Amino acid sequence: MDKLLIVTDAWHPQVNGVVRSLERVGDELRARGMDVHYLTPERFWTMPLPTYPEIRLSLAGQGAVSAQLDAIDPDYIHIATEGPLGHVARRICLARGLAFSTSYHTRFPEYLAARLPVPAEWSYNYLRWFHGPAAVTMVPTRSVLKDLRRHKFRHLALWSRGVDADRFAPGPKSMFTSLPGPHLVCVGRVAVEKNVSAFLDLDVPGTKIVVGDGPQLEDLRRAYPEVIFTGRLTGEALSAAYRSADVFVFPSRTDTFGNVMIEAMACGTPVAAYPVTGPVDVLTDPASGVMDEDLGGAVLKALTLSREAARAHALRFTWANAADQFSGHLVSARAAIRHAA
Repeated sequence: MDKLLIVTDAWHPQVNGVVRSLERVGDELRARGMDVHYLTPERFWTMPLPTYPEIRLSLAGQGAVSAQLDAIDPDYIHIATEGPLGHVARRICLARGLAFSTSYHTRFPEYLAARLPVPAEWSYNYLRWFHGPAAVTMVPTRSVLKDLRRHKFRHLALWSRGVDADRFAPGPKSMFTSLPGPHLVCVGRVAVEKNVSAFLDLDVPGTKIVVGDGPQLEDLRRAYPEVIFTGRLTGEALSAAYRSADVFVFPSRTDTFGNVMIEAMACGTPVAAYPVTGPVDVLTDPASGVMDEDLGGAVLKALTLSREAARAHALRFTWANAADQFSGHLVSARAAIRHAA
């Protein structure tokens, strides 16, 4: 049985697309007979990320990570994130001559630039250095692939995402029924890089509802008392929130994919978004969502779309296909590394 080690700085208790994607692909590969292991911060001492305590940074040293690597002895190594743990694993692989793959989940340069006065190109220089020795770097969409090629990244390959069509499925509206309609829902991390305030500032009829936690949550609650903030929802409550929305509003301009869009569409809820990376690759059927630089106009148009069409489009995204892509890009850890860092 082949063994796969996925090294990731993003893990529970974080709830985001990176964690969900790595878990679901791991589940698919296990069902196919692969022995999948995760090396995550929960195995080591951690510290909270400054300004974002929900994210824990690993303090693992090279010796501790080497011991885990020796114990697992994987056939394939995938370094999923560019954080402290991914950095240590990368260094060990290079020192031992082990080949590895990486993945690009987050537009970190844009996220950092939104928080600090750091030019995006500085961050791209770091990311290009980090991913440079990988045999392949998996990216979620063609738009991201083209963007990274423009920034001189090499050895890129597509790895798309899927949706659990049984968990996220149409059904009766069971939430928000006492609130004035239409019900406009946004799900995700409540943080500056998600551009939630662009949704909250829209001059559109109905009730705005934000589902999620994050560092901006309390500030936005105070600034927008008329908005419903549910906090983080999981399981059936999250599915019910998607089903109970008349439109799902995705205001982010920096996401590389946007798993929440296909979750909403799988529940029959059309999407309104900006025409940027993520939505332009996901909302490829105009019957399932509307993209416009006028986000309010997109919301009003999305209200006229068919819920059945939204569901049908979401079903094109499967975790089985995502696992096929992922496994096809794995490289034997014993293969020769193409080039050094």
